[in-house]
Amino acid sequence: MAQSSAVAGSNPVLNITVFGIFVVFTLGVVIYVSRRATSGASDFYTAGGGFSGPQNGIAISGDYLSAASFLGIAGAIALNGYDGFLYSIGFLVAWLVALLLVAELLRNTGKFTMGDVLAFRMRQRPVRAAAASSTLAVSFFYLLAQMAGAGGLVALLLDIQDRTQQSIVIAIVGAIMVAYVLIGGMRGTTWVQIIKAFLLIVGAAVITLWVLVLYGFNFSAILAEAVARGGEAGQALLAPGKQYGTSGLTRIDFLSLALALVLGTAGLPHILMRFYTVPTAKEARRSVVWAIWLIGLFYLFTLVLGYGAAAIVGPETIRAAPGGANSAAPLLAAALGGPVLLGIIAAVAFATILAVVAGLTITASASFAHDIYANVIKSGQEVSGDQEVKVARTTAVVIGLVAIVGGILANGQNIAFLVALAFAVAASANLPTILYSLFWKRFNTTGALWSIYGGLSICILLIVFSPVVSGKPPTTPGGRSPSMIDGVDFSWFPLDNPGIVSIPLSFLLGYLGTVLGKDKVDANKVAEMEVRSLTGVGAEKASAH
Repeated sequence: MAQSSAVAGSNPVLNITVFGIFVVFTLGVVIYVSRRATSGASDFYTAGGGFSGPQNGIAISGDYLSAASFLGIAGAIALNGYDGFLYSIGFLVAWLVALLLVAELLRNTGKFTMGDVLAFRMRQRPVRAAAASSTLAVSFFYLLAQMAGAGGLVALLLDIQDRTQQSIVIAIVGAIMVAYVLIGGMRGTTWVQIIKAFLLIVGAAVITLWVLVLYGFNFSAILAEAVARGGEAGQALLAPGKQYGTSGLTRIDFLSLALALVLGTAGLPHILMRFYTVPTAKEARRSVVWAIWLIGLFYLFTLVLGYGAAAIVGPETIRAAPGGANSAAPLLAAALGGPVLLGIIAAVAFATILAVVAGLTITASASFAHDIYANVIKSGQEVSGDQEVKVARTTAVVIGLVAIVGGILANGQNIAFLVALAFAVAASANLPTILYSLFWKRFNTTGALWSIYGGLSICILLIVFSPVVSGKPPTTPGGRSPSMIDGVDFSWFPLDNPGIVSIPLSFLLGYLGTVLGKDKVDANKVAEMEVRSLTGVGAEKASAH
């Protein structure tokens, strides 16, 4: 399918109409459920722990299956084949770490945020400040990916090549996301994620079945056509190395990416916070099992979506389309079902972006209000739940503005790759501290601070001075650099993903801080945390102050 027909074949009025219907419908749902909500921090942060395991599992899949999963991975598979599918494998395998090591223990120990767990047996103020800082950093990187996805999607659907006009659309998406959070809190956001998860999985299933029917349910035929459409480089779609090459440095970069993907999920604050929306640890386990099944099913679909796009649309058409690799799934929808299916899939992709950024925003704003405002700034003073919620709402607006600016800068990047950076930050700053807190009795405040701030600083420093931000040559003569900042080069760290360096260093810093620090461990608190995390005895359902 030619590029002109792919883009011109879309109907901008239909696309905007379908998306508008979704926004109006979901805003109606948010307003309806917010009227049933009680006031206070508990309801705004965790919906009062009132969701069942299956409901929360669907919402987790909605939170986790971001624009990176739908747009980025499909594009990565279409253009890079085997190497692109490794994103799906990494994202899915990561859930085993979350299920076995984190989900139930975290639910038993905490109340509203990750900071509750990390500060349980340590000095409250410094640890909560550190936990909130890492939460805000991870949320920012994840938001970059979603906002970049919004820009790329609109570039395809409305054929908007001008970056200024794409920036306006990113700003509109940011404004709608803030509205979800301000109106509905966690309860409204969760229902948006449930609706979006249903639409996304059904939409992906429809396209997957459509492609399989066209090829007589013969996946080998799809692969053969993808190889044929790929020209001289087509055969490389079936083997490792198309994206990451075979040199020593690129293999290390691939290993770094894999490490970040597998370990990052268990440190993502917006995923961890979802465990507090269920009433018991048993429901937390059920929600993770539901999420694994739904997410695993979707990632099987991405294999057909990616290779189907390569076979039916063609890699060159995907690269040339507005939005680049992120356009593979929408272009496939246009090739199969014309403007109607394209409009529906575009609305689903927009819904994906909106639901995820709303979840990220409420997590970041809750962490600031609960950990920094209530427990650091107002330490020792009584802070009502309503006061916390007011601060959280204000923070949500600020985060929305920051996300819009960051999304404009990141516009054009492959969003699966941007999410991988967020996973690297989460695995470096959060995971070592969480695991040490839950499983190492000797772990103390100094170790927690060294691990969080050290892992966070090292990871962000390496990202800033990596080819991701500057220094990559343009892919086409006279074109724009794939790096975030065009026309400059201040990179000195050779890897795109810093996980292989920053994650081990964070674990090491946590160990050294504990061994060298002079903080005394409260044996009673350590014992209480161990009993609570492993048995659930003493674990409380989230409640307002």
